[in-house]
Amino acid sequence: MPEQPRVVLLRPLVTSPLVEVGEFTYYDDPDDPTAFETRNVLYHYGPERLVIGRYCALGTGVRFIMNGANHRTDGPSTFPFPIMGGAWADHFDLLTGLPGRGDTVVGNDVWLGNGVTVMPGVRIGHGAIVATGSVVTADVPDYAVAGGNPARVVRHRYEPPDVARLLAVAWWDWPVEHLTAHVRTIMSGTVDELEAAAPAR
Repeated sequence: MPEQPRVVLLRPLVTSPLVEVGEFTYYDDPDDPTAFETRNVLYHYGPERLVIGRYCALGTGVRFIMNGANHRTDGPSTFPFPIMGGAWADHFDLLTGLPGRGDTVVGNDVWLGNGVTVMPGVRIGHGAIVATGSVVTADVPDYAVAGGNPARVVRHRYEPPDVARLLAVAWWDWPVEHLTAHVRTIMSGTVDELEAAAPAR
């Protein structure tokens, strides 16, 4: 981003077909923000996907732990001997078919604070905020604020009827030109004002 070398838009940097990032989602990192896919999406061997929506803000050190990090837990040892190679590789079948939690999905307009860790198969809802240093082990509802280890819902940004209205208006799907004309309403308006600003369907 102009004059912000530590901030990058992620969509143009993604190369894996298993990672999908929406427009205008950015990542902030003073070391190497362009290496997000290799440094911040960990143990991603497939087939599960990481899906991040539009207009998300990801703080420094946000990490997504994917299903490939799983180890067997049904025997005496959790150590993954076969990945070390040699004669141990003959037992690779012990690592295949481990239970997975499915895709990891981050909605639109989500803010993940510095150092947030997102565990496999979690869904973080639209408009959610996750506090710095949190470990997200379970789904976070739309427009909730969550924090802690494990992350728990601290509060809801809006009452359920207003959440439903916000999801229906889905400003993140508006054409960029229309969105640009209504940035002040999107950032600081009421739900009523946002509904009034929505483009005709």
